[in-house]
Amino acid sequence: MTSTHNIPTALITGASRGLGRALALDLHASGWQLVLDARGAAALDDVAARVPGAVTVAGDVTDARHRAALTAAVDAFGGLDLLVNNASELGPSPLPRLADHPLDALRRVYETNVLAPLALVQLLLPALRASGGTVVDISSDAATEAYETWGGYGSSKAALDHLSAVLAVEEPAIRVFAVDPGDMRTEMHQRAFPGEDISDRPSPEAVVPALRRLLSVRPASGRYRASDWALTAAAR
Repeated sequence: MTSTHNIPTALITGASRGLGRALALDLHASGWQLVLDARGAAALDDVAARVPGAVTVAGDVTDARHRAALTAAVDAFGGLDLLVNNASELGPSPLPRLADHPLDALRRVYETNVLAPLALVQLLLPALRASGGTVVDISSDAATEAYETWGGYGSSKAALDHLSAVLAVEEPAIRVFAVDPGDMRTEMHQRAFPGEDISDRPSPEAVVPALRRLLSVRPASGRYRASDWALTAAAR
């Protein structure tokens, strides 16, 4: 990664909990500068207390004014090496069948999971091109598998996967990874399975080493499963 500034900088959306939070804490421990986004200001403040020096911007990634504020925060650091589009919208809970999926709710899913990541990419591409940086779009196995009731969320992640693939072709100077982190013990995953015990799922913290290895090795742009990189890391 060829940064134009001395300290690598990352923007992580959805950084107040789950995988975004875990990755933010890990990157901070490695000396990264961070711009962190989340809808909930209180939860984001809690993360900020653990990552001194990070810039936190509370707001909704579907809001153009909020995206402009994130871009301004990145500009203040003098560049960007990593954009992690992690913020996601699950949709109604419990998940509805497509025959019953409220279209207004589905529009919200697509606004958050597809259009907002693309809008951020459009704003931040100049900085990413300058650094030879990386875009990580957090995907899901629901993007490739036909799970009953997952049609809304899964199709949005399938669209994000395809945007990632086309962006990689159009922007060969950067890396673009669509990453399936696998099932995790998160609030969003619990909402997908209301009333069920999900304690057997891995914690988000357990997925971070695989992501960090992917970022370190920087293979060709493409779609990757975190579990594959975890196995590789263990084997080496």
